[in-house]
Amino acid sequence: MSQIHTLSQASGAVAAASDARLRVLMIGLGSEILAIETSLVREIIDPVALTPVPGARQFITSLINVRGNVIPLADLSLRLALRRSPDTVDTRFVVIEIDIDGDPVRVGIVADKVYEVTEVAISESLPTPRIGAQWNPDLVRSIVKWKDEFVIVPELGLLLT
Repeated sequence: MSQIHTLSQASGAVAAASDARLRVLMIGLGSEILAIETSLVREIIDPVALTPVPGARQFITSLINVRGNVIPLADLSLRLALRRSPDTVDTRFVVIEIDIDGDPVRVGIVADKVYEVTEVAISESLPTPRIGAQWNPDLVRSIVKWKDEFVIVPELGLLLT
């Protein structure tokens, strides 16, 4: 697997390189578009049967079975207080792997739509505004530009814990 720079690495020599790129998967959540680093993405699947988890966090209410593995399913639209879109033919589950307390953990994320894998310039990433934002700025790693739109790169470790 090739080395992919993360935005957290951007604060050093990587940011100084004007051609440093970040490979991301663009997903839609309602009217918002999020960029998920491809180094975190393990697979994209069609929706499967959900197993409800009573008493679970508001945004992780179900488990899914992915090839015999039990994966918690997060609905980030609930976590980010976004209007939840009804499931459509475009709805997908994006299985990611993040580090939580030093352990790799797989989590599914509900995406209303998966757009594409693309690259964005790290040097053009913008800081998160501390005021005027709909979300807690600590949950946003940065903002990048994609096809004339501003796109959120979420801080998934904080967002999912």
